Amino acid sequence: MAKKKSKQSNSNTIALNKKARHNYALTDKFEAGMSLQGWEIKSIRSGKVNISDCYVMLKDGEAYLVGSEILPLNAASSHVVCDPVRSRKLLLNRRELDRLIGAVERDGFSLVATAMYWKQCWVKLEFYLGKGKKSHDKRADIKDREWQIDKGRLMKNKNLNG
Repeated sequence: MAKKKSKQSNSNTIALNKKARHNYALTDKFEAGMSLQGWEIKSIRSGKVNISDCYVMLKDGEAYLVGSEILPLNAASSHVVCDPVRSRKLLLNRRELDRLIGAVERDGFSLVATAMYWKQCWVKLEFYLGKGKKSHDKRADIKDREWQIDKGRLMKNKNLNG
């Protein structure tokens, strides 16, 4: 008998913030666990997550994810109050928190969430230290990207004709 193919994908990525690289110059990468409730895990498993407009906020020596939206399932129990946009605590070491606080307060960096993914059975958030780009920086990046594409086309055509 043939084995049945599983319907789960091999990708561990839950949600991506594709605008982050366009709007920010990202430097240092961090990974944090998240303090979540049971209904949030069920919603995350079904893919009802949006992190496109979220960021990490530092308050009272702790880090919180603000602006992420985890939509509750229709079959969620009625006795639980579901707040889809509540701020969620990030689990970081004291050394990492101190480094982030220094970068944000002294150097003017922002903390930008870029991806949410599964790592074994835990939900992890990937975020970066970043500085906002000006519009002329964005134009330069677009020009560089288009030049790389054109250069690839030229090299391909040269190899085909040569």
